[in-house]
Amino acid sequence: MVVKVYGPVYPSPKRVLVCLVEKEIDFETIPMDIFKGEQRNPEFLKLQPFGQVPVIQDGDYTLFESRAIIRYYAEKYKSQGTELLGKTMEERGLVEQWLEVEASNYHQPLDNIVTHILFASAMGISSDPKIIQESEEKVGKVLDIYEERLSKSKYLAGDFFSLADLSHLPFTHYLANSMGKEYMIRDRKHVSAWWDDISSRPSWKKVLQFGECNECICLPRNIVT
Repeated sequence: MVVKVYGPVYPSPKRVLVCLVEKEIDFETIPMDIFKGEQRNPEFLKLQPFGQVPVIQDGDYTLFESRAIIRYYAEKYKSQGTELLGKTMEERGLVEQWLEVEASNYHQPLDNIVTHILFASAMGISSDPKIIQESEEKVGKVLDIYEERLSKSKYLAGDFFSLADLSHLPFTHYLANSMGKEYMIRDRKHVSAWWDDISSRPSWKKVLQFGECNECICLPRNIVT
């Protein structure tokens, strides 16, 4: 059964796509243009009542929310492709811990930086230097914790690549490439080495070939999950 993934050019669907590639799962992508309001079409709202991407269809099964989707496939195909959850319950616990850190502590302030530096004018708002500064400080504090953690292990959950690392790829890609903030990565030796490692994985390079829509960050909390 081929998995259908909606909205492949947007960052959160890319989180799903890189997981599918790592797990060697066949998929097809369904383009969507959120700026034309396609996420509000009645047929799409039957799949995702909040009008957000990503959504997957796997036969008769439909699932949304990117981190829920990657957990689902990492568990369903645990013995196939890259092991993304760890081999023991203790390793699984660490994967879940750092995956929660990414979602709860890292993503939101990074989202704020991207929005106010790159897309304020497109959103019709004024870029707020205070929000940028406060958010950069928050991201910096998280990266300091990562630096300490990565001085002791190659990846966040241990010496194995996992969902905890994978989940950072789509939005850290903006931090490292699009905003003049690459120093936040490069000034931290172990974070820098970790980023070079995970962003050079063949799975991520393949996903980037689907293209990018930088404008999708304009409404990240409303459109991409």
